Amino acid sequence: MLYPLRYPHKIPMKKQISSERKTTYYFGGLLMVIGGLLFASSFVTFFSNFGNFDNFEFNAKSIFGRALAGMAFLIVGGIVRAVGARGLAGSGVILDPDRARKDLEPYSRMTGGMVKDALDEADIDLGACNLESTQRVVMIRCRECTKLNEEDSKFCQECGQAL
Repeated sequence: MLYPLRYPHKIPMKKQISSERKTTYYFGGLLMVIGGLLFASSFVTFFSNFGNFDNFEFNAKSIFGRALAGMAFLIVGGIVRAVGARGLAGSGVILDPDRARKDLEPYSRMTGGMVKDALDEADIDLGACNLESTQRVVMIRCRECTKLNEEDSKFCQECGQAL
């Protein structure tokens, strides 16, 4: 049974994201924050020392090194975060479709729940759309303009010709 997303405590444990994946996700986020701070600090240092040419070579290497390290942390953190969120197979590190489906199941369920919530909010009931109970509709094509008209039409709705 699928439970509404409003009650996450009722979701069975096997369908929840494991604590290892959560830890990996947050660790990747932490790496990204560190990378962002390193990258931003290089700009702050550059602008605070603008015009100061004392020990220029060391300052330039320091700024450039922090910027590169920050970009590396951002990239590695993004990869680690994606693997933590989607799992090894779900993120494409391991090519196993069955395991990928299992890794991505919480997101698939969440997406279905979001669609269901939107349909409920729009007051649309898909349960009433039973394909076996729907009636077939016969349409008549106009010989002049090729417009499809309802079965009981005597004249074309587009050009007015007799059907």
